[in-house]
Amino acid sequence: MAKRTLGIAVVGIGGAVGTTMAAGIELLKRGLIGTEGLPLTGHEVEGLADYKNIVFAGWDLFPDDLAKAAANHEVLTYKQHVAVESELEQIKPWPAIGDERFLSLINGENKIAGGHRAVIDELRKNLAELKGRCDSAVVINLASTEKLAVDGNEAFDSLDAFENGLDANVPAISPAMLYAYAAIAEGVPYGNFTPSLAADVPALIEFAEKQNVPIAGKDGKTGQTFIKTVLAPALKSRALHVDGWYSTNILGNRDGLALSNEESLASKVKTKQSVLDEILGYRVDDHIVDIRYYRPRGDNKEAWDNIDIRGFLGQTMQIKVNFLCKDSILAAPLAIEIARCLDLAKQRSEGGIQEQLSVFFKLPMAKSGKPEHTFHLQEAMLMQWLNPQI
Repeated sequence: MAKRTLGIAVVGIGGAVGTTMAAGIELLKRGLIGTEGLPLTGHEVEGLADYKNIVFAGWDLFPDDLAKAAANHEVLTYKQHVAVESELEQIKPWPAIGDERFLSLINGENKIAGGHRAVIDELRKNLAELKGRCDSAVVINLASTEKLAVDGNEAFDSLDAFENGLDANVPAISPAMLYAYAAIAEGVPYGNFTPSLAADVPALIEFAEKQNVPIAGKDGKTGQTFIKTVLAPALKSRALHVDGWYSTNILGNRDGLALSNEESLASKVKTKQSVLDEILGYRVDDHIVDIRYYRPRGDNKEAWDNIDIRGFLGQTMQIKVNFLCKDSILAAPLAIEIARCLDLAKQRSEGGIQEQLSVFFKLPMAKSGKPEHTFHLQEAMLMQWLNPQI
């Protein structure tokens, strides 16, 4: 019996993470790498797509095929690139949405033209084509971070208001929202791996529930925040008071360049700052998050944390963490797992917000509006959903 094929349509397919996802799956198919870094490897769950039955497509502002794009990002080793070069050459990005009002520092010529409705029509045609050659499809947003959108716009309040906003080409409706709308309209699950405001606005949550389409997000939890959501619960369990937590990041890839725009940076900082107070149960006044674009580092980012804690007798102590990360190596497998889980939710007819995927995100969408941030509790929630009979 033939296994199901899952098509993953990536917004920003030509970026470092998108090309790493596609290359990684092709290397797995050839038996050239193991499953290290893929959190759900070894979990035998009926309906969960096999890694070797995943295919990729997607949108990008740059027209380069994925072989050329991957060579530019320099994440793969030379041997890995050569091994899958012919497969990556076959994946050419669809034209993407380019709007400098939301993303000013990343601009390419491979663009969709037209108003909101025309753009959505093109996106839906792309998804229909992918669905035609796969058993199912999922959209994962890996685009560069958009500027911090104002989520109080009345066009976001309800589906009717959003539909009217599309008709009127309301400028506040962002590219991320258009991708989310197109996916939901096409019945395709949508995962937002970025900090950008997208399917988390009330109008699109309503749309997903109406269409019974799974949605999840936002902002993939890969490095520093992952460590923070592991350490903070441990400090809380020992009644060690956190007086201050200074977090800084330096990275030099395309995402880092986008974050050198202050408005895009504000979106990222908002999601990274959200976790600590919720986990600890009190406000950490001196919680500082600093992110810097540093071109020489490329995809190898550095996350440095200084934690000031207070224990018995009021004595102060410090913890210092220096995480020398590989951005795409951490992000790509998580994006793959999110896609597999969203596809599983679709098969189970579970539409709307998929709160059980919180473990993958810095600012998880939650039906109650109050997300769980503690890592081990998030993981337990996911495991229970994957294997409800246990």
